[in-house]
Amino acid sequence: MKILVIEPKKEPYIRDIDDDLHEMQEVVGGYIEPIYFDPTNKAIAWCNDEFLLNGSEPNRMVGECLVHGTFFISGNYQNEYGEWDSCSLTDEQIEKYKEQFSHMIVDLPGIGLVAVNECHPEIVQSEEVAEDLEDSEEPEITMS
Repeated sequence: MKILVIEPKKEPYIRDIDDDLHEMQEVVGGYIEPIYFDPTNKAIAWCNDEFLLNGSEPNRMVGECLVHGTFFISGNYQNEYGEWDSCSLTDEQIEKYKEQFSHMIVDLPGIGLVAVNECHPEIVQSEEVAEDLEDSEEPEITMS
């Protein structure tokens, strides 16, 4: 089954697993819990059902839920018995969900949780800017 794995602070990536409960649990590091986020029900997110209790770090927003720890997206279909079951994602779904989950949640000291759109943020400050900041005077504040 082709799935999209989303780990904290990493870009989503494709992984092939068996459609097996134990292998699904191995991906998230524990018992699995579904998150129904796709209005068409053609995809489903699977996370660790104890993510709030096991110290996992914030990862991504999935629907209305801030998921902590690793989760994955699988396809979802209605089988011959009318029950919903997991399946491989299509190539179109993979591209759609890679884009949808390209942001990540980071905890900025003094600010809190923030969603950013780049999985490899980099702070770039030229030497000129750093020198200008060091040489600049504090603005004078007056009360009138």
